[in-house]
Amino acid sequence: MRIGIGYDIHRLVKGRSLILGGVSIAYEKGLLGHSDADVLTHAICDALLGAAGSGDIGTHFPDSDPQYKDISSLTLLTETCQLLTVKGFRIINLDATLFAEEPKLAPHRQEMQTRLADAMSIKPAEINIKATTTEGLGVIGKGEGIAAMCIALID
Repeated sequence: MRIGIGYDIHRLVKGRSLILGGVSIAYEKGLLGHSDADVLTHAICDALLGAAGSGDIGTHFPDSDPQYKDISSLTLLTETCQLLTVKGFRIINLDATLFAEEPKLAPHRQEMQTRLADAMSIKPAEINIKATTTEGLGVIGKGEGIAAMCIALID
């Protein structure tokens, strides 16, 4: 068994779609980034890559590479899982937390689990997603960004 931890944070800006866990969420702002800036999926990729001892998302999918411009992070997740498969690993489970003041994310958790599970070829029950606020503290609390953290167990 191997464990990996992933973390990501992106700035919220007007004029971008908000994508979390592969789900488009109606909101007045979206996350700024080279890809779709899906912090949840990025944290999952980093956790899986860390558990496999395979670097990080920036190493495999650099933001300096134009082929990743506006790419769906679910595509990056699928490629990450293929890398794990080649190395002989399988995902046991994931536990992730989203940090956001707004919008409310609980109504979207089940769809996030389904989309993420499909991208990883695992069961939705093997993914746990939680959401919390930062009680108005820091850049997340001020509504300037959204972050995510994930722990992955593989064998």
